[in-house]
Amino acid sequence: MIIRIEVTPQDIMASRFAISPLIVTKHALWILSGRREAGEWRSWAGRMREPYERLLLAYPGLRPMVALFRERHYNADFPAPPPTGVNTPVEAELAVVRATPVARAHAEIARNLEGMPRLPGPVRDVLFSPDVVRLFAEALGAIWEEIVSPAWPRFHAILERDVVQRAGRLATYGWAAALDDLTPRVRWRPDGVIEVLSRDTDETCRLDGRGLLFVPTVFPTGIGFYLETDWPYAISYPARGTGIPPEAPDGLAGLIGRTRSRLLLELATPATTTQLVTLLELSLGTVGGHVSALRRAGLVTGSRTGRGVLYHRTALGDSLVSPSGLRP
Repeated sequence: MIIRIEVTPQDIMASRFAISPLIVTKHALWILSGRREAGEWRSWAGRMREPYERLLLAYPGLRPMVALFRERHYNADFPAPPPTGVNTPVEAELAVVRATPVARAHAEIARNLEGMPRLPGPVRDVLFSPDVVRLFAEALGAIWEEIVSPAWPRFHAILERDVVQRAGRLATYGWAAALDDLTPRVRWRPDGVIEVLSRDTDETCRLDGRGLLFVPTVFPTGIGFYLETDWPYAISYPARGTGIPPEAPDGLAGLIGRTRSRLLLELATPATTTQLVTLLELSLGTVGGHVSALRRAGLVTGSRTGRGVLYHRTALGDSLVSPSGLRP
């Protein structure tokens, strides 16, 4: 089955990228609940397991919300709706959740449950209670504060550099280049249609000039779609650069130093100096010095994007980091 999203020139102009703390928080729950493999975040998930288990006991909306999760089928949208801006604060996103009419929440939950095994009575009681919106919002706020927020600077740096790079590809080379490596499930057709392979839906959607919102996430949760008229049309997808290996190939650190090796690894996905500061947890001056040294050696180059400079590895830099000489 295929979902077809028809795109007009007006939609291309209206499309944009955004970062959503709340969507990342919901995806963290997919990982911590075991509904998805943690992948490169396995170590982080292991450290967060104890606080997650504690919050399960403290917030009665958390376990019922997690019980709704299912892959490649409809999931209720209201617990993590698409953001309205490029960098919407999590407080504003939670306010949108709290403002959800209970009738709409119940309708989304009922649709979510279609085809699922019947859940235990106490879980269903929460899901169809008049307090379900408040309980979900409280649980999400607690997960954000205690689990996601401490890691947010690094998460945000990863998301931001993906947005900068992919938005530049969209503006310069068009939709095919921007969608090229989202997932094998998504492809761009030259006649102006985005095709998405689906397990249970065969439909055609028209953006009608509203454009499409692209929302990256740091977690390996696959592609998510918001194609309901109540929300902005949006696609969430795993950002590039989350799977940077922790160590360079044998001997590279001895050749150019551990910090410069790590910097080269991070530049598998282009980044600004400010993003590298967060990712490497070093000072601006230290990162700037290492970037300058790598540029002089021909391992790194930069291109201006707006007011900043986006650095990426050269072919020589790729060959040092990857035995095949190809960018991962």
